[in-house]
Amino acid sequence: MNALLRRAAVAAAAPAMAMSLFGCGTTEEPPSVRLSDDIVVGLLLPENQAARYEQFDKPVIEERIALLTNSKGTVRYANANNDADRQTQQLESMIEEKVDVLIVDAVDSKAIAGAIEKADDANIPVVAFDRLAEGPIDGYVSFDNEQVGHIQGKSLLEALKGEAGSGTGPGSASGKVVMMNGALTDPNAAMFKKGAHTELDGKVEIGLEYDTKDWKPENAKANMEAAIASLGKDAITGVYSANDGMAGGIIAALKAAGVTDLPPVTGQDAELAAVQRIVAGDQYMTVYKQYAPEAEAAAEMAILLARNMSLGSAAHTDIDTPTEKSVPTVRIPVIALTKDNIKETLVTDGLYTVEQICVPKVRAECEELGLK
Repeated sequence: MNALLRRAAVAAAAPAMAMSLFGCGTTEEPPSVRLSDDIVVGLLLPENQAARYEQFDKPVIEERIALLTNSKGTVRYANANNDADRQTQQLESMIEEKVDVLIVDAVDSKAIAGAIEKADDANIPVVAFDRLAEGPIDGYVSFDNEQVGHIQGKSLLEALKGEAGSGTGPGSASGKVVMMNGALTDPNAAMFKKGAHTELDGKVEIGLEYDTKDWKPENAKANMEAAIASLGKDAITGVYSANDGMAGGIIAALKAAGVTDLPPVTGQDAELAAVQRIVAGDQYMTVYKQYAPEAEAAAEMAILLARNMSLGSAAHTDIDTPTEKSVPTVRIPVIALTKDNIKETLVTDGLYTVEQICVPKVRAECEELGLK
């Protein structure tokens, strides 16, 4: 049964199934509903260059699956290390192992489609996590990715126009901006780029723009070195970086070129190293994405699908993919993070403690910001 037919059949069979997994409502379950908690979830994450996947996403999903299955559910985990072929093999292995449901964060949204077709043929539902995968997926959970780009672009403009001090260089809209986008294989990167261009186009001069292979910091560093050689270090007044890992490589390249008054550099993911760079004044901002709600939503979708239950109560909206129509979707909002709101966001939410952020090299700057 393909994903669209499966979704339609489940929705038609049981409107009452669109209820919390913690359960209330009718005591009579439709015949198709799976009552057992012995659910095996296959979790496939794309890489470990970004700290978020193994530090936050994986443990939150595992914890939520355990909660939703009375500790009887099992998570089988695989990380593709940015290798699309490896991820395809991992997914196909999980199909052979007859997992009950899959959560897939695709390395390459197009390359994974064939393996997702095989999962569909085996009647194993698939939740696309964080990145929108092609093929017959049953649910999708991510952040508002175009809004991420809007936030990054707006923040960079504010720094360049002096509406918010960058904490680094003086910022000037008259110089050239370098854009360091993410990987072409990641559909989210295209959405980040689109949002950022909407904010920046016609307001700044974009000197050079790169699509960074595999999102790797070393590739971003090499791209930035090329930009500095082409444009001149003094001509670059701002850098759009699509994520924090690349921002680290960009800043390393600027420092190695002798830039002491760093231009504002954006980021995404609120990685601890990036937060420390923001405190130190090396990076201007990042986008704080609350990983727990996203990971929890993916886990809840997966368990509902494994139980043959409707996603009606779990999904906020739906989305059309290049291959599927009306996929139930959850979008998590995002927050612009600068040195001015670290305490009320990251610390208050428990993502990091003050002690984790304020290591000796940034302790003085932390005190100036009231991070004690």
